Formats: sequence, structure tokens, C-alpha cells
Amino acid sequence: MTVSVVIPNWNQRELLVSALRSIQALHKPADCIIETIVVDNASIDGSAEAAEDLGATVLRQGSNLGVSRAFNAGIAAASGEYVALVNNDVELSEDWLERLLEALGSGGWFAAGKSLDWSDRSRIDGAGDAVCRGGAAWRLGHGRADGPEFEQRRKTFFPSATATLFRKTFFERAGGFEEAFFAYLEDVELGVRAAAAGMEGVYEPAARAYHRGSVTGVRWSAQMVRWMTAHQILLLAKHYPARLLLRFARPIAAAQLLWGAMSVSRGRGAAWILGLFDGVRGWRTMRRSLSRVEGRDGSSSRLAKALEAAEGEIVRIQRATGWDGYWKWYCRLAWPPAQERA
Repeated sequence: MTVSVVIPNWNQRELLVSALRSIQALHKPADCIIETIVVDNASIDGSAEAAEDLGATVLRQGSNLGVSRAFNAGIAAASGEYVALVNNDVELSEDWLERLLEALGSGGWFAAGKSLDWSDRSRIDGAGDAVCRGGAAWRLGHGRADGPEFEQRRKTFFPSATATLFRKTFFERAGGFEEAFFAYLEDVELGVRAAAAGMEGVYEPAARAYHRGSVTGVRWSAQMVRWMTAHQILLLAKHYPARLLLRFARPIAAAQLLWGAMSVSRGRGAAWILGLFDGVRGWRTMRRSLSRVEGRDGSSSRLAKALEAAEGEIVRIQRATGWDGYWKWYCRLAWPPAQERA
């Protein structure tokens, strides 16, 4: 059995070395070989050389091609029947691989573990991802104290690219990452595609990773806001047929207007507007992808059910751990008063 670990990288030598050393320390079954592939997006800080010194195969790109294209290049080069996608700012616990292989042994297309904050390991970075009906995503539990709400194994359609183990056949059936998403929401788009196809995975809380987060991309930078805004719109274009746009019109409006309000409140109004233009400009092209998949029997119905279930998971954790302003207002705006979940 071979597990191929794919890591995209751009100018983060020290973080990459830390991630690679944690991979070297992984416990694994006796018959397991770990193949490590670093896709280096033209780093100039010695990242590629450091990775090679630690035994990784390095795919050197001629320029910064973005996260999605880097992942796709690594997946294409992977020889294993399992593919682990890991960010370069992650350290894996020694039993991470064993736990996820065990979880996949009971079925599922992928297995994702619990991600904890690297600097405060009592706090959640993400207990899996979830997407609401309005097309906005949340890393479940982000910033919350770790606790029983995050300790139950459960099924999910939304793999996080922070650290997730896939069967290689997942990508053969679902396809790779959407390369129009340079960075941010690329894993969310993949999860929406998995939900529409009924390709379920599992969240295994015993598999732990430690994530620094917002290192390569600065949190609330203008570029992040622009990409996030455009990609939320393109997500709707690619995956919501007309009947879902109408059915979920209210939550879509709530999610996107609240995102705009958050962006403006953080001084990123111009970036938000630019992102809107990018999303609208790319709508028609992305809509062509929808026309190729819309005819699949039951795909939109499966997607609607998965989004409703994921939104319910967001609400459950928000209620249990305290409301973020965004999700509190989303629930108030997305649901008629008689159905309001907040």
C-alpha cells in the first residue's frame, strides 16, 4: 500500500520543513510506503532544495500557479492508492495516518481529521468544513475551545485541503480541483461537487493536525477578500441550477450581503467590489460547467439535502459554543420569522 502526500508550497521554507518532518514521523502499517510530493510554485527561498534534502519529490513550477493547480499537479504525479493533501503550514500528529486509514476501512471516499490551532492546541482550527445554502463556508468550530461538540465521528461531504486523506479513485471520479479558483474555497468547491455526486467521506476527530493558518495568505488582505468574493459567486454559477437559485434565493442574498458588510467593516470595500466584478465576469464561463452536470439524475436534489444538513451542523455548533455575528445574522435573514433558527 502506498500513500502519496501532496503539499503545495510557495516561499515558506521553515514551515515546509516542519511539515515534512512531521510526515517522516508518522506511524504507518508495516506494508505502507509514504511517497511525499512537494509542488513548489517557483519559490526563491530554498524551499525546493530543503524538501529534496528531506527525501521529497519536488515538482518545480515555473511560476506561482496557485493552490488548485499545484494540488492537481501533485495528484496527477501520485502513485499511491491513497492521496493525502496537506498544507505546508501543518504538522501532523504521529498517529494521524493510522487513524484516517482506519476510518476509511469502514467505507467512504475520504477521511478528514480534527485541525487544532498550532499556537494554542486547546483551540479548534477546524473540525471539518461546512457550506450553508447561501454558498458561504465555515471551518466548523474555528476559534472555539476544543470540547465534546467536536469529538464525534460523523459523515461529511466537505473535505478540507488543510489535511485530508482521499482514495485516489475519488479524483478519478470527481475530477481535480477547479483551477479557476487560484486560492481560497478550492476545497469547498470540491466538496460541493462531492455532495452533488453523493461521494460521502468521514470526519475522524482522533486524527489530529496542528495548523498555523493565514501564513502564505494574510487574513483579511485585499487579495483574500477579492478571491473569496469572486469564488463564492463562481461556486453558485457552477453548482446551483436555476431551481436552486430560486429555492435558496433568500439565504444566497443573506450570505453574500453579510460577506460584503464584513468586508467593508474591515476596510476592504474596494476589494469586495472588485471581487464582485470578477465573479460576474466569470459567471457565464462557469455556468457552462453546470450545463454538463445538471442532467445527472438527482444531483441537484442531493446537493440541496447536503447543504441543508451542513447548514444544520453550522447552527448546531454555533448554538453550543456561542454565536458569531455573521452566522447569527445569517440565520435571522435567511429564514422567515416562523422558521428562524437563531
